[in-house]
Amino acid sequence: MTAVDPVPGEAGSIADPRSYASGAFDDHRPPDAALLGDCVHCGFCLPTCPTYVLWGEEMDSPRGRLYLMKEGLDGAPLDDAMVEHWDNCLGCMSCVTACPSGVRYDTLIEQTRAQVERHHERPMREKALRGLVFALFPHPGRLRLLRGPIRALQRTGLDRALRRRVTKPGGLLERMAPHLAAMERLTPPLQPAERMPARIPAQGTRRATVAMITGCVQDAFFPEVNAATARVLAAEGCEVVVPAHQGCCGALSVHNGREEEAQRYARAMIDTFEKADAAHGLDGVDYVVINAAGCGSTLKDYTRLLADDPAYASRAAAFQGKVRDIAEVLDELGPAAERHPLPLTVAYHDACHLAHAQGVRAQPRRLLAGIPGLEVREIADPEICCGSAGVYSILHPEAAAELGRRKAAAIVDTGAEVLVTANPGCLLQVASSIPASADLGAHAMGMAHLVEVLDASIRGLAPDRLRSARSTDTS
Repeated sequence: MTAVDPVPGEAGSIADPRSYASGAFDDHRPPDAALLGDCVHCGFCLPTCPTYVLWGEEMDSPRGRLYLMKEGLDGAPLDDAMVEHWDNCLGCMSCVTACPSGVRYDTLIEQTRAQVERHHERPMREKALRGLVFALFPHPGRLRLLRGPIRALQRTGLDRALRRRVTKPGGLLERMAPHLAAMERLTPPLQPAERMPARIPAQGTRRATVAMITGCVQDAFFPEVNAATARVLAAEGCEVVVPAHQGCCGALSVHNGREEEAQRYARAMIDTFEKADAAHGLDGVDYVVINAAGCGSTLKDYTRLLADDPAYASRAAAFQGKVRDIAEVLDELGPAAERHPLPLTVAYHDACHLAHAQGVRAQPRRLLAGIPGLEVREIADPEICCGSAGVYSILHPEAAAELGRRKAAAIVDTGAEVLVTANPGCLLQVASSIPASADLGAHAMGMAHLVEVLDASIRGLAPDRLRSARSTDTS
C-alpha cells in the first residue's frame, strides 16, 4: 500500500474529526475518530519510529498506521496488508513523546489491535505461535516450571553447546524455526530463586507501606530483582507486603489486542491485592509497586481498561491511583539508607514503557546520581526501541534482532561496564544482542536492573558483582 498525503483539516483527512462509517471495525471501541483527528501529518514521529527507521516505509510509521485506521473507519476491509503494518508496530510509544499535537497513538493502536484480534483470521502457523506465547508468558506458575529444566541445561553446559551448534544466528534452528530460536537466545542464566515472604518489615522508622507486584517473567527468570526490590524498599523504611498467588497484570494481552483476556487478568489482580490481608489490603497501603516498565504502563491504565465494567470501574481507579514504578517511590521518599561507594561506569537505558508510556525519566537518573563513585553515561538515540517490546522479539525476530544489534552497538560505544535498565525484556534483549553481533565480539558487559545497583550500594557489595551479573562475555 502506498501513502496518500491528506491535507490537514480537509474532509476525509486524518485531521477531520467527524464520525466515520464502520468498515473494518465493529462498534465496540473502534479507533477513536476524534483522536485520529488530532494528527496533522507533520512527520515529527518518523525519526523516532523503530520500524520507519529500519525500512523507510510510510505505512510502517505512526502517521501511516493512523491513515490505515482512518481508511478502516471509512469502509476499507480488514485485509492482510493492513494488519501486517499494525502488527509491525512495536508499541514503544516513542511517537507519543515526539508528537507536538498530543496524538494518543497508544490508545489508538490498542483499540485497533483489539479489532484485529476479533475479526482477522491469521494463518495457522502464526495462530499456533501466538497460542504458545500466550499459553506460557502470562502464567508465572508455568514459567516457574521451566526453571528446573533450564537450570539443568545451564549447569551441565548443554545450553552453550546447543547454542553454538544449533541456535546461533544463522544456525539450524534459526533457519527452521526462527521464532523458537529467538525464544532460546533470550533465555537468561538463572540464579537460585529466593522465596519472597508475605511481609518484609521496614528497617528503622516506617515511612510507608507498599504492596509489591512480583510479575510473570520477572518472578520466574529474575527473582533476584524482586528480592533486591524488597530489600531496597525495606532499607528505605517501607514495610513491604507481597500478596500470594499473584497472576499476570494483563500487559502482554493489552499490547497485543487480547482485550477480554487482559480484563480478566486485571480483575484478578485487583481481587488479589484487595484480599491481601485484613490489615494491609488496598486501603492499608500507600503504594502498589511494580519494577517492570511494561507491566507498569498497563497497571496505570486499569481505569480505561475496565471503564465499562460496573463491578470493577471504581475499584480499578482506586487500584490505579496507588500504582507506582519502584523508581518513583524511591525518588519521592528520598534516601534514608546510607549509600556506599560503587566505583562503576554504567549506561542507563530508558525502557520504552517507562520513559514514553509513564514519563519516568529523571527519577532513575537521580537515584543513580546519589550513589558515590558511580558514573552514568547516556546512550545515543535513546528514543529508538531495543526491539524487545514484550513478545515482539519472538513474533518478529528479524526486525527485533536488527533493532537489538543497533541498540547493542550504541550501548557498547558508551564504554560502560554495566548496562542498567528497569525492564526484564530489555535486559534479555540486550544481553542476547551483544554476543549475537559479530562486530561487537565477546564484549564483556554486566546487565543489571536499577534496583540491583541501588541494593549493591546500600549493602556495600563489591562492584565486580555487577560487572559479572548476566555478563555478555561468551568467550
